[in-house]
Amino acid sequence: MTDFALARRNMIDGQLRPNRVTNAQLLAAIGELPRERFLPDAMRSVAYSDEDVPLGDGRYLMEPMVLARLIQALQPRPEDRALVVASGRGYGAALLARLVQSVVAVESVPTLLAAAERTARELGIKGIKQTVGKAEQGAAASAPYDVILIEGAVQIVPQAIFDQLAEGGRLTTVVAGPPGALGVAQLFMKEGGMASGRPLFDAGTPSLPGFAPPPRFTF
Repeated sequence: MTDFALARRNMIDGQLRPNRVTNAQLLAAIGELPRERFLPDAMRSVAYSDEDVPLGDGRYLMEPMVLARLIQALQPRPEDRALVVASGRGYGAALLARLVQSVVAVESVPTLLAAAERTARELGIKGIKQTVGKAEQGAAASAPYDVILIEGAVQIVPQAIFDQLAEGGRLTTVVAGPPGALGVAQLFMKEGGMASGRPLFDAGTPSLPGFAPPPRFTF
């Protein structure tokens, strides 16, 4: 039987700390939250591997180091309001719920959302509003958000999501590369009503559906 507590400590010491994850509050949250509970039963044994783990429905839980660095780059604060886009079975939202005031999690696959709700209830996690809807549209009803995490790789960040970011807000995601190439984790910040991004690190995160650029008209 897997010793998940030991695997969790090994993940922090072997994967996160050596890869510049230094935020004490985030590391404490990761150390306390049972990542395996946010996976299908058949995948729990690989919960702490340094790989993206299948969730079903063509979706994945991000590699621990990538997700941790994306959350760290958001510089979450206790007074922040957060949005998690494509929240899957709820692990990223659960981590942020320990670091910010409130979290809205939007997920397009109802079965994944139901699993996230069940796990949050079983673990007594508070402060997350779970919403089903098209991930690429965000959750405008509760906007604006101080921090936005898109939990997967995207070809583009839709303007609809940038519009939900508060002035001075931060957004992180992985921008997918061309076929066969790694994507690039990026931090976007909104200043003067405009969002601009900068690269953080390379990441081979699987792409999310629904985030492709609109088709171009050709003549």
